[in-house]
Amino acid sequence: MKIWFSHGKDGSPSGDKIQLLAKIAAERGWRCDSIDYRGMEDPRDRVKKLLVELRQAGEPVTLVGSSLGGHVAATASKDVECLGLFLLAPAFYYPGYEEYTPAPNARHIEIIHGWNDDVIPVDNSVRWAREHAAVLHIVNGGHRLDENLQDLAILFAAFLRKIENLAGSAP
Repeated sequence: MKIWFSHGKDGSPSGDKIQLLAKIAAERGWRCDSIDYRGMEDPRDRVKKLLVELRQAGEPVTLVGSSLGGHVAATASKDVECLGLFLLAPAFYYPGYEEYTPAPNARHIEIIHGWNDDVIPVDNSVRWAREHAAVLHIVNGGHRLDENLQDLAILFAAFLRKIENLAGSAP
């Protein structure tokens, strides 16, 4: 099975969180890819780029996204067979872009958001999780979740086990 990572607005495909999560996934036998959106400001362009990659892969996917990457992953999930979404402080209901907040299509969704996020209010994830029956983990951290890497590692490993069980096999 394969995981596709989508970084945030000012992030990179090789950021610390992506590297950490990719290592955990690889240790469990998952294949990983991280899309490079640098220089692409419009979320719609990012979604199009991700969908091209996903359609070429031609298999069920698991998507991971951070901030704007969470928005991109959730939006793309509507157009592919998506087993799981793992979203870190996703940019939902962002002022001025509320109407673009996606409705996902995934078998299992988990969100991790920091109580002290000064970019995307945690209440946005509470609202979205309620509307889409997503599992929500709220941690004592900020938008980048840098102080929560150990929590992310534990939660992500548990998420992968859930996806493997849903798929009925190990990767």
